Amino acid sequence: MTKAKYPHLFAPLDLGFTQLKNRVLMGSMHTGLEETKDWARVAEFYAARARGGVGLIVTGGMAPNAEGGVFPGAAGLFSDADITNHRVVTDAVHDAGGKIAMQILHAGRYAYSPDCVAPSPVKSPISPFAPKELDEDGIEKQISDMVIAATRAKQAGYDGVEIMGSEGYFLNQFLVTHTNKRTDRWGGTYENRMRLPVEVVRRCRAAVGADFIIIFRLSMIDLIPNGSTHEEVTQLATAVEAAGATIINTGIGWHEARIPTIATSVPRRAFAWVTKKLMGKVGIPVITSNRINTPEIAEEVLSAGCADMVSMARPFLADADFLAKAASGNADLIAPCIACNQACLDHTFGGKISTCLVNPRACYETELRYEPTDAPKSIGIVGAGAAGMMAAIVAAERGHHVTLFEQADQIGGQLNYARAVPGKEEFHGLVHWFAKMLEAAGVDLRLSTRASVADLSGFDELVIATGVTARDPKIPGQDLPHVLSYQDVLSGTAQIGDNVAVIGAGGIGFDVAEYLVHEGQSAAEDIALWKTEWGVGDPEDTRGGLAIPGAQPTPPARRVVLMQRKAERLGKGLGKTTGWIHRAALKMKAVEMISGVNYERIDEGGLYISYGPSRENPKMIEADTIVLCAGQLSERRLADALIDAGKTPYVIGGADVAAELDAKRAINQGARLAASL
Repeated sequence: MTKAKYPHLFAPLDLGFTQLKNRVLMGSMHTGLEETKDWARVAEFYAARARGGVGLIVTGGMAPNAEGGVFPGAAGLFSDADITNHRVVTDAVHDAGGKIAMQILHAGRYAYSPDCVAPSPVKSPISPFAPKELDEDGIEKQISDMVIAATRAKQAGYDGVEIMGSEGYFLNQFLVTHTNKRTDRWGGTYENRMRLPVEVVRRCRAAVGADFIIIFRLSMIDLIPNGSTHEEVTQLATAVEAAGATIINTGIGWHEARIPTIATSVPRRAFAWVTKKLMGKVGIPVITSNRINTPEIAEEVLSAGCADMVSMARPFLADADFLAKAASGNADLIAPCIACNQACLDHTFGGKISTCLVNPRACYETELRYEPTDAPKSIGIVGAGAAGMMAAIVAAERGHHVTLFEQADQIGGQLNYARAVPGKEEFHGLVHWFAKMLEAAGVDLRLSTRASVADLSGFDELVIATGVTARDPKIPGQDLPHVLSYQDVLSGTAQIGDNVAVIGAGGIGFDVAEYLVHEGQSAAEDIALWKTEWGVGDPEDTRGGLAIPGAQPTPPARRVVLMQRKAERLGKGLGKTTGWIHRAALKMKAVEMISGVNYERIDEGGLYISYGPSRENPKMIEADTIVLCAGQLSERRLADALIDAGKTPYVIGGADVAAELDAKRAINQGARLAASL
């Protein structure tokens, strides 16, 4: 099995003045690396992906000026010193056999700064700052600064630039009446509203010459009120082609859109259909994007004529060697992007360096190294959850002799509960990948084995990754037969009634509620159903692709009440970029959410609660099933027994810290420990 299995994916693409070796673009991701000013680190991040076979890489967004930066201090090419620094990156990519383009990103009203500018003073719902309306001179400055950024990119050795015209950023803001209220030559008719992006492309082409890639990132579906129609999208595409664009890339949805576009609950290739609408209407290559995370899906999209290329961004965080593994017949060993957002986008919006839940080396290539050991040890690891499996794989790959004990009859630990939740089907692939990697690394896996202190006596090093146990909320009546644990529910072994009270509204409580309100086909595996549930329409029929009459979720399978002790909004501790999706999904299913409660007692009729420190307004929540999701405690009995026996085990994952079920922390901890042994 070779790249012949993916003939469209690995077909070269001739751009006339240059050729791309395959049909894969590594899409732009803001990682925060450029802001570190550690250019060797930046260079290695991109060079690793070039060595892995990516046809064309696009950097994170580089600001053309201070007012256009996504946040104060955002990276850009503002000086000769910046050009020199970026040359370190482009040289590394070229030495690795790759090509790289720099994204020019002007944030407009999305800039997190009081100096932000826009076509009109319309404040963004995701920023506290109202933008300043640009006058004619101000618009000219923005054009000029973007052209200068393109010329500096060429001087820095980039093979091209991507001009960001989608996702609700600056150029996109000029295109729609939602944000452009102008009445001069930059507003009003669509010809006027599209004047700015077309002028930017035209003047960039004039400045950089013919032998330089210009990608225009075009919003194919805005998913906001008063967004663009497909006719307008096509009109803009033909205009930017005429202005000198080499390639058109797909953007999906504005950042303020209330429809998810890249989260794990979004079906794979969910928006390839909208890119396909543009095929044949322009003469330059068209790229499709969003939720394409396997070589099989990419090949299907290309063979179906949805696009000339595919853009995959986060899959290259998960595995820099994605394409090399696909080409060599080792697609099963590709670390899967599960679209969780936890370590990439959540980090970005939290002001932290991005990485990947599945691959802690992403963006830390120069720091976290899996070097072959010159002193192999025998290592005993207990617990085949996320932490234990990652530690076992990395240690074995480095040359250690690893035995992994697991008391259950399957690997995965808490990941197996996650993959039972509708919208989290990607976790099936993650567990499958772990199984393949354990086998490939030569780990001695012993399932259905409860390791004892005696079993572990002969190892040089011991790692305890025994996970968590459910916290006991000590509610009178919780031993009644209609009271279940989250493990009972998510394992699919329990009988569940029509009226359910869920105690605890952390990540597990939300997952359990999601599980309880669904029945039948998961929308995450059915694009048509997902579009109906979220109100995604066709931009040929409705502006912005918002369906009329809007979201039409299927009825909930059960009545669910979700409660927490904390007197704050439920879901406050969920992911920065996905929490709103979980809250919206449960709201669509009519889940009642209650905060600030005391759990008084349980009887056959339901759960008795009160409110606040003074236990006011007592009442009963009628429920024929009550589910306990009241947190977790570290399972440390084996670790403590080993310590009592004079051993010094390493304790990782949930056994170390039980707060929520954090696979990101567990995998990172396992990898870093194994790298240091």
